[in-house]
Amino acid sequence: MGKEWIIQQPWEARQQAGIDWNLSPLVAQLLYNRGVETTEQAKAFLAPQMIDLIPPEILPGNEQAAEIISEVIAEGGKIVLYGDYDVDGITGVAILWHLLKKAGADVSYYVPHRVEEGYGLNSSALKTIIDEGARLIISVDCGITSVAEAQLVADMGARLIITDHHQSQAELPAAAAIVHPGLDGNYPNPDLCGAGVAFKLAWLMAQKLTGAPRVSPEYRQFLIDALALAALGTIADVVSLTGENRVIARCGLSMIKESPWPGVRALIDVSGLADSAIDGTAVGFKLAPRINAAGRMGHARLAIDLLTWADENRAREIALYLDEHNRNRQAKQRKYVKQASEMIERAGFDGDTQRAIVLAAEDWHPGIIGIVAARIVDEYNKPTVLISLSNGVGQGSARSIPYFELHKALEDCSEFLVSHGGHAMAAGLRIEEDKIPAFTESFIRRANNSLSGTAIVSKLHIDSVIDLEELSESTVLAINNLGPFGTSNPKPVLASDWLTLAEEPRCVGRGGDHLQCVLRQNGAVIKAIAFGAADQAEQLKEHRKCRVAFEPIINEFKGRRSVEMQVVDFKFPDQS
Repeated sequence: MGKEWIIQQPWEARQQAGIDWNLSPLVAQLLYNRGVETTEQAKAFLAPQMIDLIPPEILPGNEQAAEIISEVIAEGGKIVLYGDYDVDGITGVAILWHLLKKAGADVSYYVPHRVEEGYGLNSSALKTIIDEGARLIISVDCGITSVAEAQLVADMGARLIITDHHQSQAELPAAAAIVHPGLDGNYPNPDLCGAGVAFKLAWLMAQKLTGAPRVSPEYRQFLIDALALAALGTIADVVSLTGENRVIARCGLSMIKESPWPGVRALIDVSGLADSAIDGTAVGFKLAPRINAAGRMGHARLAIDLLTWADENRAREIALYLDEHNRNRQAKQRKYVKQASEMIERAGFDGDTQRAIVLAAEDWHPGIIGIVAARIVDEYNKPTVLISLSNGVGQGSARSIPYFELHKALEDCSEFLVSHGGHAMAAGLRIEEDKIPAFTESFIRRANNSLSGTAIVSKLHIDSVIDLEELSESTVLAINNLGPFGTSNPKPVLASDWLTLAEEPRCVGRGGDHLQCVLRQNGAVIKAIAFGAADQAEQLKEHRKCRVAFEPIINEFKGRRSVEMQVVDFKFPDQS
C-alpha cells in the first residue's frame, strides 16, 4: 500500500476506436495502452491465430540444427536432450523428446540438479553422456555461454546443438549449430523463450520429416499438442506476452485441456483446474509452481518424466508428489520472506541510502530463494540478491527492477564471483562466503550510482480512471479477453475517483488479514476485497471515503455472477 500512481493519459481517439472495434471506450483505451492503435492491430491482439506464427526457418540457426538432427536420426545415432530445470527448460525438453520419438530417434534426456550441479552445461555430465554413447547433444534453454563445455564436446568427438534464448557473450560457443532468437538481430521476436525455441525447432523438423512446408496430419496434430507445452514455458518464463509470444500463449492455453499426454492431464487435475478455464493466472500460480517444485525441492527429471513417457498411473503418482513438494515449498517460502524482511530492517536496507539488497543465510534452500527475492523486490522495489550458504560457498538468486540490468551489474562485480549468468531482470550466481561483504559493497555502490531516489519508489501504473457505472459484466469479460496477462501485457489496473463507504468494512480471512468493503459512487454500488490490507481498515472507517486502484473481477457464487473490485491500493483524503 502507499504507491505512487502513474495514470495513463486518456487516448483522444478511444471513443471512435471503440465504435470501430465494437468495444467499449475503456477497452479501446486498454488496447491503446498496449500499443494497439489500428483495426488490424486490434484484430490480431484480440484473436491471435496460429497462422500468425513466424515461419520456423527464419529462426537463426534452425535450418542448420534441423539438418544435423536429421542426419543423426538417419544414422541411428544416440541423441541426448540437455535441459534446464525450470518450467521453460522442462517443457522445451518435452516438446523435442515427443518430436524425436515420433521420428523414431534414439533419444533420452538429462537435466542437472539445481543444487549439486547448478545452471547450464557442466563438463562432468557431458563427459558421462558422451562416454555412454551420445553422438549428438541438444541443449534446451541453456548453453549460450558454455564456451569451454562446447569445446569439450567437440574434443570428445560428439556434436552439440545449442538452443537457448539467454543473453549471449562476445565469444560464442563452437557448437555444431546455435539456435537463438537474438543471434543475428533480425528475428522479429527476440523475446522467444526456451520452450518457444524448442517448438520452432520441432516445427521445422516436422516439415523436414514430412518433406514439405505443409506438415502431415500426424505432425500437425503433434504441433498443436506441443503448442500447449510451449505456452506453459512462455508464460512461466515471464517473457513479453506480445506478438508471436501472445500467439503461442493464447493458442496454446486454449488447447491444454485437450492434451493427449497423461502427465499434462494429471497436472491439471492435482492443481484443481479440471473444471476451470486455464488462463495465465492458472499457469503462473498453479501449474508452473508444481512443475518447478521438482527442480526446486528435488530433481527436475521427475517433471520431465511426467510430461514425456509417464502413463496414467505413473503420471498420477508424479503429479501428487509434485503437489506435495509445492506445499513444502510454499511453507519454506513464507518462512524465508519473514526472515529476509527482519534482516532487511536490522541491516538498514529499507532506507534510501542503500538502493539494493544483498542477504545471505545458512539455512535457506537454494531452490526457493529466487521466488523469495522476487517477493522482496515487490515489497521494497530494490534490486535484490539472496544467497544460500553451504560449506563456505554461496549460491545466489537475484531479481531486479526497471533500469537496473542484473547481468551487467553482476559482470561489473564479477571479480568477487565464482560464476554468474542470467537476464536483465533475473540472474544467478555462485560466490565464496568470504567474498560476500566485498560483493555486497560493490553491488550496492553500483545501484546507488545508477538508481535515483525516485526509481526505488514503488510505482503503480494505472490504465484509466473510470466511474463505477462503466463496470458492466460485459466490459469486464472484454477486459479478461485481453489475456493472458504478463510482461508487456500486464493485468489492467483501473482507478476510481472518490468513493464513499456503503457498509462498514470488515477484516476477513483465516487470520483476519484481508479487508472487505462495499463502496458507492452516485447510484452505483460495488463490493471490494483488498488482500493483506487489514491494516487499512481504521483509516477507511475514519475517512468514510477513498480512491482505489483495482483490478476488475467477476465473482461467481452459487450460480450468481457479480462484478467486484480486487483492490491494489487505497488513497485517502489526507494523502496526495
